[in-house]
Amino acid sequence: VVAQKIVSKAEGRYVDLAKVRPSAHAAALAAEVGKDSRLVEVILAESRRVVRTKPGVLIVEHRLGFIMANAGVDHSNIDPDVGAEPVLLLPSDPDASAAGLHKRLTAQFRKRLGVIITDSWGRAWRRGTVGVALGVAGLPALIDMRGRPDLFGRELRVTQAGFADEIASAASLLMGQADEARPMVLLRGLAWADAPAPGATLVRPPEEDLFR
Repeated sequence: VVAQKIVSKAEGRYVDLAKVRPSAHAAALAAEVGKDSRLVEVILAESRRVVRTKPGVLIVEHRLGFIMANAGVDHSNIDPDVGAEPVLLLPSDPDASAAGLHKRLTAQFRKRLGVIITDSWGRAWRRGTVGVALGVAGLPALIDMRGRPDLFGRELRVTQAGFADEIASAASLLMGQADEARPMVLLRGLAWADAPAPGATLVRPPEEDLFR
């Protein structure tokens, strides 16, 4: 399990706010939410649409379909030497990044393994951040349990396990959220039978979303 931030850094996903010129739309939205207009310009460039706003909060639909705060644009744990006012974006394609890591690690170690690129997100109806999977390779991001029996033989009708998210959340306990400097975690003993599927399968399609 690899932290998104170290992947983004390796891929050079930096933006220097000192070089950003905000649009009128970004300036107006920044005034509404109380954020730097240059930061809002970067957030909008990474987003499909604005979902919710309030002072101090900007929730968007990221261009990859994630519903999240600030499109994942982050100031924390960035070396100031990379720019005057650097921020970091999510990887441009987390599943492709995970697939590249999976290919290299599999070739080097000749083992069956999976790779998850994880980030920390807040949740709409619960407090606290948790680890979630952005990119996945070599294992199923989602395990469809519909049709399987429960403990008493009843057929499961709706259960789909967020396998990669559960792994990401467990790894996040070890990675930490501040100055732990532990961007990778190796988990042993996991087993799965389902075919590998990317992290994009975790994003709920609009036609299934009851809250849009």
